[in-house]
Amino acid sequence: MESNTPTDGMPQTLLQTVLDALLPLIPLLIAIVFVTGTLIALHFVLLAKQHHLTSEQKLPRQVGLLVLTIVGAVVIAMTLPVSESTRNQVIALIGVLISGVIAFSSTTMVGNLMAGIVLRVNRPYRVGDFIKVEGYSGRVTEMGLLDTEIQTESRELIAFANTLMVNSPVSVTRASGAIVSVDISLGYDIHHSIIEKHLLVAAENAALTDPFVQVVGLGDFSVSYRISGLLSEVKSLLSARSRLHKAVLDTLHNADIEIVSPSFMNQRPQPDGLKIIAKSPRQTQQEDSLPEDVIFDKAEEAEQKEKSKDSLVQALADIDAKIADSEGDEKAVLKNKKAKVEAQLSDLVEAKIQEG
Repeated sequence: MESNTPTDGMPQTLLQTVLDALLPLIPLLIAIVFVTGTLIALHFVLLAKQHHLTSEQKLPRQVGLLVLTIVGAVVIAMTLPVSESTRNQVIALIGVLISGVIAFSSTTMVGNLMAGIVLRVNRPYRVGDFIKVEGYSGRVTEMGLLDTEIQTESRELIAFANTLMVNSPVSVTRASGAIVSVDISLGYDIHHSIIEKHLLVAAENAALTDPFVQVVGLGDFSVSYRISGLLSEVKSLLSARSRLHKAVLDTLHNADIEIVSPSFMNQRPQPDGLKIIAKSPRQTQQEDSLPEDVIFDKAEEAEQKEKSKDSLVQALADIDAKIADSEGDEKAVLKNKKAKVEAQLSDLVEAKIQEG
């Protein structure tokens, strides 16, 4: 004889209740697993596995992962088991938080980070370039995520916030060449064509190309001239200026033209017709080293390392392309070569990190 008791249906009822409670959460769990797994996989492929990348090269990938994280948060919010109005409020809250961060970034560390991204996208200057900003001039030694460091003519290192570099005018000396100029004042007693001829010779003696002379001012007692020329090797900018000054002195004095104001007065009695011209020695001391080697040592080293890193990265790309088209022993040789290049690149990056 069969008997139905109230306890027979209790397990099925409890199981059904649990299933009914978990069923709305299934889309949310799937979204969480999918978003989390995708972000972890992308982080491993784009960042964790790429040991040879520098902080500058990792920045675009980090920004991309940040954007994907925000998108993933919105996807998870859309699968929440709540009413549509509540879901919209959650999405709106995420948007408000992001907008608040962006709005607050103008005066915070996030602002410098965003300015650093702008500088890397626009690339107005590179490591090793001569720049001038806020009255300071020097060569760029480092472009960080939050600031830019330059080495001045007095060998000082100055760090500027990236927001300042974006909001302030930055003068950049072109790598293809720079104009080197010297201003000099001479009396009205010598015709400007004669002065122009000798100044052009001085520019040529200073190893400048395409020289030209300008009359920049007519004073009460003197005429102001400017001799300019193109310097192809911008790394020796300071030496070129000094060299041009010396060339102007030597050329004008050798032409028996004195560089002195017409109102010059000397209390010592001098014979009539005596000109104040420094006598040139028979042998002049040659400069063994350039001052830029001492002044911009860090900037030069940073530029050389940057070029070495770029060449190694390009070499890796070329080797990868050859490996894809090769087989057998040739492929093994290329893989060994790739391992050596990767080791060199890893050492270079590690040395840069330790110095930083």
